Amino acid sequence: MCGWTRGSAETENGGVKAAELIVICFMLLQGFVAAFNCTSPTPAALFDELAKHLFSNKLLRPVETFAKPINISISITVAGILGVDEKTQTLSSVLWQVLEWDIEGLNWDEKECAAKRVSVPRDNLWVPDIQIKQLLDEASSTKTPYVYLYNTGHVYDDKPITVVTSCQLGIYTFPFDIQNCSLTFGSYIHFATDIQMIQGATAEKVLKESRDVIVTNGEWELADINIADSSLHLDDGSYSEITYYIVLRRRPIVYVVNLLVPSCFLITVDLFSFVLPPQSVDRSSFKMTLILGYTVFLLIMNDLLPVTGEKTPLINVFFSISLALMVASLLETLFITNIQYKPREYSAVPHWLSVLVLRYLAVLVCIPPKERSNRVTVSLNPSHKAPSANTSATSLSDHQSISDVTLSGKAAPASLDSPEPVVEQLRMLGRELTAIRVQMDKYCQGTKATQEWEMIGTVIDRLLFGLYIIFIFVSFITIISIWIWHNSFAT
Repeated sequence: MCGWTRGSAETENGGVKAAELIVICFMLLQGFVAAFNCTSPTPAALFDELAKHLFSNKLLRPVETFAKPINISISITVAGILGVDEKTQTLSSVLWQVLEWDIEGLNWDEKECAAKRVSVPRDNLWVPDIQIKQLLDEASSTKTPYVYLYNTGHVYDDKPITVVTSCQLGIYTFPFDIQNCSLTFGSYIHFATDIQMIQGATAEKVLKESRDVIVTNGEWELADINIADSSLHLDDGSYSEITYYIVLRRRPIVYVVNLLVPSCFLITVDLFSFVLPPQSVDRSSFKMTLILGYTVFLLIMNDLLPVTGEKTPLINVFFSISLALMVASLLETLFITNIQYKPREYSAVPHWLSVLVLRYLAVLVCIPPKERSNRVTVSLNPSHKAPSANTSATSLSDHQSISDVTLSGKAAPASLDSPEPVVEQLRMLGRELTAIRVQMDKYCQGTKATQEWEMIGTVIDRLLFGLYIIFIFVSFITIISIWIWHNSFAT
């Protein structure tokens, strides 16, 4: 560089002395004098010296030689979490960024200049081009035009910035998710041979200060901060970087109250709807009303659910299982109601089905077998023939009462003039009463096949109710366990 300067100067001016060029090269490489003296202990004298020896060299990196890198110490404080957008995968935050570096060769006597540190305009100094690699947008924030300059040449640059950065969000465990967003600070143009990034405050100190000054109390809370050195390697060279890992935990209370609790209430109501008798039409209509209400509820609360992500959130699986359980419960009710209402359309219950359901499954679901009736039935035949299976049946007590009437009719000829018509009328009356009694028994008690089908429907309903409860508990416990496991793994 010095040789090129000498040649250019000789070409243009034609008479520049070699000693003058050596002095110029030394001034460019040295950058600053070892020290300067204030003419008086006043701010004006100090700033005159700064303007003469420092401000004029603001375009140069403040090092003794260009081959020597300058160390930039960085520290941040998270002053606020403005929001996390799952759709755009971005993090909006307010940071207090502190950069520190040393200007080599610059110093002044504190007593002579009457100042240990002064604030100088940032535009009058060389400032490193530190940027955030994940930066998408830098929102409007308060500008701080000054930096602190110490008598030892140490520069302290502190400024607030509001940034929108990219963050790969994992919403699988929403709303109990923990996000880890990274902020990588490094020079945009200077390689590691020119600027070396150095960690300032420790991660514990940054976390404590951030929790003390954070002003937002919204959906997210600051859980942890980690710091790591990193490098970006390219073909032309490598960049020195410092990466801050901001760990955020979502406050789930809003989603628990607005989404999970109502869903659990509706599932509980659907569960207790099994208490209604399956023969009742109100049971199926009640379940249909629950399904319609739950569907409307999901449509209203759809805006609270995340819509992007590599995996389907567990809360969506929870809602799908809840809706599927309600639909399955309705189908089960329709099936049982069909068995209970249309037993006469089926043939007799197969023996294997009767044994399987009424003997084994009934015991499994704690339904005792129905005791058979001890009533003895006989047939009434006017010709006094042997009873047949196809004749009308009545109870033994009814048969005996009708026989008494018949016997009294037979004894009547002794006192009546025409006994035969009276006996026939009594016998006809007895047959009509027997037929009425048989029809009433069939209507009230049903046939044996009807009773068996109704008993099978009751057993199956109780069995499916138990399976419904087991499936609900297993599904919900599994989802809760996955939520807990992922959160513990993330932390």
